[in-house]
Amino acid sequence: MLYDAVKPLLFSMAPERVHETAIAGLHLTQQLGLARLLHARYEVTDQRLETELFGLRFPNPVGVAAGFDKNAKAPNALAGFGFGHVEIGGVTAEGQLGNPAPRLFRLPEDDALINRLGFNNDGADRIGARLADTDQTVPVGVNIGKSKRTPLDHAPADYEYTYERLAEAGDYFVVNVSSPNTPGLRTLQQGEQLRGILRRLTAVGAGPLLVKLSPDLSLAAVDELVEIAAEFDLDGIIATNTTTERPESLAAQSRQETGGLSGEPIESRATEMVRHVAGQTELPVIGVGGVSDAEGAYAKIRAGASLVQLYTAFVYEGPRVAQQINKGLLDRLERDGFESIAEAVGADL
Repeated sequence: MLYDAVKPLLFSMAPERVHETAIAGLHLTQQLGLARLLHARYEVTDQRLETELFGLRFPNPVGVAAGFDKNAKAPNALAGFGFGHVEIGGVTAEGQLGNPAPRLFRLPEDDALINRLGFNNDGADRIGARLADTDQTVPVGVNIGKSKRTPLDHAPADYEYTYERLAEAGDYFVVNVSSPNTPGLRTLQQGEQLRGILRRLTAVGAGPLLVKLSPDLSLAAVDELVEIAAEFDLDGIIATNTTTERPESLAAQSRQETGGLSGEPIESRATEMVRHVAGQTELPVIGVGGVSDAEGAYAKIRAGASLVQLYTAFVYEGPRVAQQINKGLLDRLERDGFESIAEAVGADL
């Protein structure tokens, strides 16, 4: 109710300014050791929600997607809102400012966002040191992207540098070759380009290691990437990133802004991508795209997602979104006779 009351004020301000202010506040909360107070208010504790993947225990399947906490300033504070894991980043080898502002846009009529931030982050050295000084309360993933200045043919070394700076601090690592906001990045999804990156990372023992796919790929291209994931014995696949396509249903004035679209308009497409990927592999799938309530999260889980992540819904629904989803998931598990989230994964395949 409080968030609903202040949301009009927040939405009157520039989106990136609100986001930066929120991260600063969460960082202070974490530094003062107050995240435990959030846990007491928002956490839903129930063994049926627990999931084990990659040798890690996730207290519930709902996580924060990469892009929200780019610089690892507030993973514990975010966990305090009831999230079962936090994925930081995208982190690049070099610190970089990203694309010119404005670069983040709300589409309130569509419960969506468009961003063209461009991997703005403090760089692997600073973020690695910051995360190493944080006593994480839930698994923290590290989303790794390519530095903008790095030529595509030097991408493997760039990804390796970032991994090595965060290897001791992160719990799992995601190769991001699917963001639409760094020029040429999506070409790294092509078979030999991706193999070069994965060959370099697996050679240095990177893991648990996942790859994040674009929703704009053809199914044939998705199948090829799934085969590559199996070839390199990866630990999982994340489906999906944001889309550059614009559904005709979009009503907001900002719908024509360039960048990646996230939120409700891509929910069904992302769920179908989860279903397709899960049908092609035994690897765990993390479902991302349009998750905002228990029904949508449960649909992705039944489609084959072992975990789900959200970002846009945190903006529109507020700090109780993970709590509400987890409570709703428990209701659905009980309704359908499942003893755990793991039992529900892939039930509709």
